[in-house]
Amino acid sequence: MRISGGLAKGRKAITKKLISKGSRDEKLRPTSSKVREALFDIIKDRIEGATFVDLYAGTGVVGLEALSRGAARAFFVEPNRLRIRAIKENIDRFGFREKVAVTDGMAYEFLTKASDNQERFDIFFIDPPYFSEEIMEILPIIGEKRLLNDGGTVIVEHFFKKKLPETVGGLNKMKSYRYGDSMLTLYRKGVES
Repeated sequence: MRISGGLAKGRKAITKKLISKGSRDEKLRPTSSKVREALFDIIKDRIEGATFVDLYAGTGVVGLEALSRGAARAFFVEPNRLRIRAIKENIDRFGFREKVAVTDGMAYEFLTKASDNQERFDIFFIDPPYFSEEIMEILPIIGEKRLLNDGGTVIVEHFFKKKLPETVGGLNKMKSYRYGDSMLTLYRKGVES
């Protein structure tokens, strides 16, 4: 998979072994280059200097793309050790080591720890297994635990037939974009008074 924009444009991330390994339930379904380009087109005015969380990192390509396009820092969260190893290898190959934090664990654990440490982020990208119910467990945590900076953005990649709520945990749905059987749904946190 190649990075489609920014400083590392055209560079290839090592992902082939990750995509072919794993049981049927664990197989990766990486974000396609078309959807990745659309994602970064949607957030192009927000990515420069942002703290970006790739919550279900998989191959890590979305977080790498965020760094390539100007994010100040990226957090990769992934429970699979083989994938973590590949993500770290790609981070080193691309020269992004100083800008990243890699967490070997579940999304819920990362969010709980970040909340306990009073951390805040600008952009969350959430792409859990398509047919899991994790989206509806994770979205309220992000909003209710105040993990987003004011005006922060959450983008969820999901199966197009899955309907997401208009509001959840203080997050407001702004728009949805369909690309084949994939949907990107954008949520924003309003500015608190």
